[in-house]
Amino acid sequence: MSSVWSRVGALPCRVAVLHRAGHRICRSALCTPPTVHKESETNGSISAVPGARRNCCFKRRYSTTHTVDPMEMKKFQAWSAKWWDEEGVYSALHAMNDIRVPFIRDILMSKHHDHNVGRPLSGIRLLDVGCGGGLLSEPLGRLGATVTGIDPLEDNIRTGELHKSFDPVLDKRVQYRTCSLEDLVEHNMESFDAVVASEVVEHVNDVEAFIQICFQVLKPGGSLFITTINKTNLSYLLGILLAEKVMSIVPEGTHDWDKFISPVELERLLESNGFVVDMLKGMLYNPLMGSWHWFDDTSINYAIHAVKMVAKEQSTDMEFERDQEPSKTAEASM
Repeated sequence: MSSVWSRVGALPCRVAVLHRAGHRICRSALCTPPTVHKESETNGSISAVPGARRNCCFKRRYSTTHTVDPMEMKKFQAWSAKWWDEEGVYSALHAMNDIRVPFIRDILMSKHHDHNVGRPLSGIRLLDVGCGGGLLSEPLGRLGATVTGIDPLEDNIRTGELHKSFDPVLDKRVQYRTCSLEDLVEHNMESFDAVVASEVVEHVNDVEAFIQICFQVLKPGGSLFITTINKTNLSYLLGILLAEKVMSIVPEGTHDWDKFISPVELERLLESNGFVVDMLKGMLYNPLMGSWHWFDDTSINYAIHAVKMVAKEQSTDMEFERDQEPSKTAEASM
């Protein structure tokens, strides 16, 4: 009988709900108690319910921190021409599209109701960070999104440009740039409806700085999608020892376990930098079938969807709380 296990970090430089009547619950593997958030009836964005935790900063200047790790760039330079080889080093990323593309599509469709049936993401401006050769940018563009893919490796961008050039429609919807996230932010403050960072944060220098810049380029109420790798003994055993050193599913040296991040820590960073975590899902990879599935366990691979809080709505909530204080005091004196 074939063993099924979750492969760590699909591959380099991709550097992946609880719904209740108008509410969403922030939930992580060890989040106790859950923080409840209310969905705005006007634009689908999320603001904290009065009394919920708030520790966000909405007015930040763009960061000058370098999130790109030069060692990671050097490590993956040799694979820059192999992005579209479905049987090569990026085969697991090709397979991951089967679950991560619908994941992104369905959430964005739920927030933007005026969508075209044939192009459900039409009108949505999306940033694909660490786009590589465009494995995720292209299918999102085919769904109608206007996609900007960025990657610090020029050879990756050349590969993406060449591949999309064979499809004239796609060529207009997807644009690539050789740059880092911090290079983009100054002229793109609050420009994007969604940011995707799939298999990226385990390769960056500074995860918190990365999250802060994602916050800056997102419109209020915008979505941040992250897929990455948990930092557990199991992720080291399966994702590095077995996947890299024994089975050679990915080249040896692809991942550094010290840079993996747990869902609890990632949620903490997101929520302390202006985001509300809307969804957390585990991901399971079957190396024999070459397929991915959603899974309840987040101990290896997982996906997070977070929403940029809206400052105006937060201020309204704070004013609501202040307005309640006099009435509470009056009631106590009666």
